[in-house]
Amino acid sequence: MNDVDRIVASIMRSAVPLDRAAVTRAAAEAKEHQAPIAPHNVIHEAVDAVVGFGPIEPLLRDPDISDILVNGPTDIWVERFGELTRSDVRFVSDEAIVAAVRRVIAPLGLRIDRAVPAVDARLPDGSRLHAIIPPASVDGPVVAVRRFLQTVTDMAELVERGGIDAAGAEILESAVASRKNILVAGATGSGKTTLLNVLCGSITTGDRIVTIEDAAELNIVGHVVRLEAHPPNVEGRGEITIRSLLAHALRLRPDRIIVGEVRGPEAADMIQALNTGHAGSMSTVHANGPSEALARIESLASMLDSQIAASTLRSQILSAFDLIVFVSRTDTGRGVRSIHVLKPDGMDEVYRC
Repeated sequence: MNDVDRIVASIMRSAVPLDRAAVTRAAAEAKEHQAPIAPHNVIHEAVDAVVGFGPIEPLLRDPDISDILVNGPTDIWVERFGELTRSDVRFVSDEAIVAAVRRVIAPLGLRIDRAVPAVDARLPDGSRLHAIIPPASVDGPVVAVRRFLQTVTDMAELVERGGIDAAGAEILESAVASRKNILVAGATGSGKTTLLNVLCGSITTGDRIVTIEDAAELNIVGHVVRLEAHPPNVEGRGEITIRSLLAHALRLRPDRIIVGEVRGPEAADMIQALNTGHAGSMSTVHANGPSEALARIESLASMLDSQIAASTLRSQILSAFDLIVFVSRTDTGRGVRSIHVLKPDGMDEVYRC
């Protein structure tokens, strides 16, 4: 048994509450008795082993890492600045990975086992965790942690970093100021949430803003009410959907509604909300282009009512949104590629990078 194991064993025999501050104090005290000549970092390792994510906990504290991908005990990858590299961090076994996941999700009222072999959760620091274990995953437990790194804080910094030029920035700032409804479209990891946060930061009025997110990532200053979806608990109860939050938001007297991402039948409710007021609202959608964004919103909205005519639904979408902003990630980085104005008969491109 090594020094860390001795300290962990001492902590687990005690009645210390399983929160990081209390466990850290207990670990420091246990070190004095169990491993007095061990380096100080064994305290952090022991705490991570009791209440954290074990050996990958230091990766979660690295401000440059955006994704942590665990494909097995010895196959761990991280993404820094858009580039995947293999880490030298290791778990001792598959069981250690599963145990670490269970430690992290237990305070959230979630579980993972053979009966429920997958879990999706938001960690206290805002990171998004998805884990899947056998029998659903063939070769052992797989874990993906996506961290939200708001590297761009305002429109000026976006221009400075090459995410958009001055002309495009002026179009977007004018659209926000004139209360246009904006849909940001792009693929996974293209910078949709970052741009949405920048756009919300351009709101200079005293508007009451209600944000609705699957995982709370937006950081907006002002009169803001934040709502967040939640998966069902271990008994299959307590689920809070984006659609139900949108219904609640409409009763909270919002001036602007910000939906972090539209990915289900709530698209129909959002279209209706934008067509009956709440000018200046915004959202994002996964799509590989502006035309695909319209088609995806149409497909998602039809999930709620498949009987509505496609032409009617498309007309409502074109009326609900004023702009589509398409973002993508290239070898030169993430940024705005085009801006399109929606009209009753379609859309016109007004900006291209």
